[in-house]
Amino acid sequence: MSARVSLPEAGMLLVGGAIGILPTDTIYGFVASALLPESVERLYKARWRDERKPCIVLLSSVDDIACFDRVVSSEERRILDRVWPGAVSVILPGFSESFSYLHRGTNLIAFRVPDVPELRDVLRVSGPIIAPSANPEGMKPAETIEEAELYFGGRADFFVNVGRLCGSPSTIVRLEADHSLSLLRDRAPAHDHGS
Repeated sequence: MSARVSLPEAGMLLVGGAIGILPTDTIYGFVASALLPESVERLYKARWRDERKPCIVLLSSVDDIACFDRVVSSEERRILDRVWPGAVSVILPGFSESFSYLHRGTNLIAFRVPDVPELRDVLRVSGPIIAPSANPEGMKPAETIEEAELYFGGRADFFVNVGRLCGSPSTIVRLEADHSLSLLRDRAPAHDHGS
């Protein structure tokens, strides 16, 4: 049975393998620990997500990238420190096959450090999480917990309610080999179908 919980409680539940709905820095997200492959797969099934499509990973800080066996160079760090915390997801290359459950065979993972201190507090407890928008593939993102419950009632373990959220999905950029950033998705208008 799904429960309504607080943000701090959600952090502990995620460590234990739960999946659920919570407010991100942009819109409500359907979240799972990015370090637990079985939780990631459970979320893909529960959200009816295209299995070839990677998810964005939310971090408490740039240092969390080390959890994915990836060394961030000083030049990369300088760039990441310029855009984080903020609503910018950065795609980085160079991840091993052991993280294919996240990168879905691309060897690329998109990360974001949210500009919401309460959410970063949760991430310090839960560790990195995947956070696609709270909607089944192709439907509009849930703006309220009631909408999220209609979508995912028995499929999510918990829900965190903070009222109506009408944000936009994050901007997505790719960090290129020459350390430039390529824009892949500008911050979409509210009601766009984002992830």
